[in-house]
Amino acid sequence: MKLLIEQSLDIKEPEITIKCGLMDERLKKLIEQIRLYSFSVMGFKDGSRSAIALENIYYFESVDNKTFLYTSNEVYECDKKLYELEESLKQTSFVRVSKKCILNSNCIKKVRPQLSGRIEAILDNDEHVIVSKHYTKDFKEKFI
Repeated sequence: MKLLIEQSLDIKEPEITIKCGLMDERLKKLIEQIRLYSFSVMGFKDGSRSAIALENIYYFESVDNKTFLYTSNEVYECDKKLYELEESLKQTSFVRVSKKCILNSNCIKKVRPQLSGRIEAILDNDEHVIVSKHYTKDFKEKFI
């Protein structure tokens, strides 16, 4: 792989161009990472609003018709619905793991199979998230 970097004060916004023959799995993962770093989500907490970078978000969860985003040690309310997030995060490391949760597969430390076909994902911050049976196929494709 050849990497070319061009730096100039005239360039206002970074631009990444990928030229390739056939796209393999390693290149797809690299593209997911690039997309992850170019996107953020607004989070609301204690009356203030913050842009949270996707790479810092461990998962999104829907509770009582409200959406929350979780970082390693903070919880923010999000004004988007899970289905909206799922659509906009399709080409990233995020994957739907249950009816109420979308998980960042980059934040997983390890996984353990559970009874009845579910999977337990243990995150870098030692939180445990259950992947429901219905979503295990998509999860395995994204995580493995």
